[in-house]
Amino acid sequence: MLQPLLASIDKGQAFNCPKEFTMWLGLTPKQHTSGNISKMGGITKRGDRHLRKQLVHGARSFVSRAAKKTDALSLWATKLRVTKPFNKVVVAIAHRLARLIWILLTRQEHYSAIPTGVSA
Repeated sequence: MLQPLLASIDKGQAFNCPKEFTMWLGLTPKQHTSGNISKMGGITKRGDRHLRKQLVHGARSFVSRAAKKTDALSLWATKLRVTKPFNKVVVAIAHRLARLIWILLTRQEHYSAIPTGVSA
């Protein structure tokens, strides 16, 4: 999955922030506003369809195994899973993973999950 991502965005320099990257992928909700009333819809589905699909599939796998892990992202997914439908949690995790990928690419770092309760 990393090769198509790197081919599409290289080191992420085309985006000013992780939010722009997730908007480009189509992982942000549509927003309908009128006056001071704001309603959020489903994801926009704009951008690279293949990358979005791969991130969502990876997030689906992650969410289904998150209950057995103790890192911060898994705990967050498990907490969301209690109150939200499965597919909404999957898209939220895909959104967070996309932001994390952009940050890691721009900083040229490797990801390492630190379990909660363990100081680095």
